[in-house]
This record gives sequence, C-alpha cells and structure tokens, in this order.
Amino acid sequence: MRHIAIATTLLATLATTSLFTGCDKKESSSQMAPATLEKEQLKLGFIKLTDCAPLVIARELGYFEEEGLNVTLEAQANWKVLLDRVIDGQLDGAHMLSGQPLGAAVGIGTQADIVVPLSLDLNGNGITLSNKVWDAIKPSIKSEGGRPVHPIAAEPLKPYIAKLKKSGESLKLGMVFPVSTHNYQLRYWLAASGINPGQYTATDVNGNTGADVLLSVTPPPQMPSTMEAGTIHGYCVGEPWNQAAVTKKIGVPVIASRDIWTGHAEKVLGLRADFTEKNPNTTLAIVKAVIKAQKWLDDPANRPQAVSILARSEYVGADSAVIANSMTGTFEFEVGDVRPVADFNVFWNDNASFPFYSDAIWYLTQMRRWGQIGEAKTDSFYLAVASKVYRPEIWKKAAAELVADGFLTGKDIPETDGFRPVTSAFIDSIPFDGHHPVAYLKSLPVGNKD
Repeated sequence: MRHIAIATTLLATLATTSLFTGCDKKESSSQMAPATLEKEQLKLGFIKLTDCAPLVIARELGYFEEEGLNVTLEAQANWKVLLDRVIDGQLDGAHMLSGQPLGAAVGIGTQADIVVPLSLDLNGNGITLSNKVWDAIKPSIKSEGGRPVHPIAAEPLKPYIAKLKKSGESLKLGMVFPVSTHNYQLRYWLAASGINPGQYTATDVNGNTGADVLLSVTPPPQMPSTMEAGTIHGYCVGEPWNQAAVTKKIGVPVIASRDIWTGHAEKVLGLRADFTEKNPNTTLAIVKAVIKAQKWLDDPANRPQAVSILARSEYVGADSAVIANSMTGTFEFEVGDVRPVADFNVFWNDNASFPFYSDAIWYLTQMRRWGQIGEAKTDSFYLAVASKVYRPEIWKKAAAELVADGFLTGKDIPETDGFRPVTSAFIDSIPFDGHHPVAYLKSLPVGNKD
C-alpha cells in the first residue's frame, strides 16, 4: 500500500504541473525577465571518459554561457575523489556513475544526499579481455565468415576459469568503482552464464565471497596498463579505454554494454541536494545547458567535432582516432574487426537525458542482488529511494523553458510516470519491470532473490 501511495502522490504532483506539457510560447524567455542566478561561477568535475561529452560540449560551445554560467571543468583522479569533492563542496556537481548518488543515499561507502536532475547518456561501456585469455577462449566461440559471432556471452570463460583454479589461480577482472554501472554490468554478464561474481558482506567490502572470479577496482585511464602488467586479465570500462587496448594490441573487447542491456542508463549529472535547494535557478540553468549539448551531440554530423574537442589533454586526452572508433558509429573488436554500432554512445535520442525512476531502481536491485544492500527490501523502498535521488521534475521544468525558447518541442518531453516500459533487452532476456523490483530479483538465477 505504501508503494501505491507514493506512486500516486508522485504522479499527481507531476500531472498537476506544466512540466509534462511544456509551457505556452508567450512565456518564452525572450518575453520574460531572465531568472536571477544564485550562483554564476561553478566548478564541475569529470572523469576522462568520452561520456563526459555533454559537460565538455556545454562549455566549449557556449551553452553554459548562454544560460549565464561561468563553468570550470576539472578532471578528477578517480570516482571516489570525485564523489568526496562533490560532497564536501569543492565541486558544485559532477559527471557521475549512475550508482553513485544511489549508493550514497542508502549508505554504501559514504552517506550523502545527492540528486540527479538529468541523465547524461545511454550505453557506452565494454568488456575487454587480455590477449592471453582471448586466445584461450576464441576457438570455442562460434564464427561466421571468419569472424566471431557477437554478442559474446561469458560461457567460454568457464573452462579457462576451471583451469586457473586447478593451478591455484583466479581470473581477475577490473571495474571502476563498487557502485559503478561497470561493476553491475560485468557481474550481470558473468552471472547470465552461471559464473558467480561473488557477494559483498559485512566483512567483505570487495564483494568476492563465494566468487568464481575476483573483481577489483581500477581507475578507467589505468585499465589498459594494469591489464598489460598482468595485474588483471580483463576489465569493464567506458571509452576510450576498450579501444585503447585494441590500439595497443594488448586485448580484445568481447562485448559492448549495449549488448548486456540495450539502452541502459550510464552516467548522470550529480548535484548535492542542498545545492539544488539553495540554487534552484542555477540548477535549471545547468540542466538547460547540458540538454542543449546532448541534443547537439546526437546529430551525427557533429560527432567528428566532438571527437576533436574530447581528444584535448584537458578532457579525455586520448588519440582522436581511438575516441572516434566508438563515438562515430563503429566499434573495433579484434584489430581490423570494425563493426557498426550506431548506438554505442547515446546522449539525447531514446529519452537518454530523462532521469527515469526505473533506471535508478534497476541499479538498486543490483546492489541488493550482490549484497551491498544487506537486507531484503520491499517494492516501496526501491521507489522511495529512486524518487528521492532522481528528480524528473527539475528536468521537466528546464525542458519546458527550452520549449518556450523554441529550442525543444513538446515531442521532446516524454509522457511518462517516471518508468520506462518493461524490457527484456538483456543478454539473458529476463524481463525487468521497475514497478516490481522484488519479483525481478526473484527471477534472476544468481545472487540474492529478495
């Protein structure tokens, strides 16, 4: 009943605002006095990945400036440093992992109130294995026309894992942060083939209890060199660090994250809750500028320019050809095996920008599935956390102003209760319905089921 009450209240609130219907053209900013910004000088953090692009483009193309903001972008050493600096106020906000604000809300690692007014992108990650592991499993992978058939499941790893265990070793795989999309995608890929990625417990913060493989944290830019050194045998990371392994000829990407869950939410804009409360007009200005950048990014004609900007040392700092491999509609697996993957990075299309409660709920189910949330929860718990952290009403208000400005149309604003439709677009085809997270957990073959 609590679940129903919360959902009803949320829907009633949203339905009675102009946020879901846009606003009348007569209220356009050209005819109204612009809102006074509470704070104009901002510092936003990011990690050197191609999906920081919306923030970079908003700055470089002047979208922040159009909204009256003077924004400095600052690269961070790793996801923990980024999160800590947002929490303590050194950063006003940041390019964040979808799971970071949610993990902070439920007290995984650090307890904090961070909200998500906007999703930055869909898809964008991959899983790469070292040449040694790839050479061992490739003969068992079905091929057509001399090329492996994709997507590649984790099943071929089983004999290799068994062989390592006989010699007292383990397959070691890297991911970027305990509450990262990469951690959950890597675990999902393994579990879909019956490989147990392990459980987090009160005494095991590494999540390796009962594991068939060992997962560990490595910052994204360090993934290729860590694998080359033999510390890990593979990893799940965003771009350009999968393509960097191909360029360096040290590894082979075996699957893009869009083939683990097609259309998964990836990074988000994270702001402290108190920042949004004290600076509502500034928050709207940030969201409006980023939306403009996202729409610009999903025009294919603009991707080459985006690649050139991202390649700069102050941003991603990788060779433009490596960045272009994924950003311009293709992806290279083995050297020379270039395939079209038009939706590898999605920034605006398919409602990529909208902060759906169901996206948040999926990540929360994975936290419970693997033991980071230590006790069974009700459906109402998942909705309550999702609706506290994800703030579609802010996005809707910013989008409505952009409709009034003529930058967006009413069709750009989704008609939604905050949930994506039920989807089976996972590698194991198990359907996910964000309205029923507990039933979803019970349907998964490996991990906690309540």
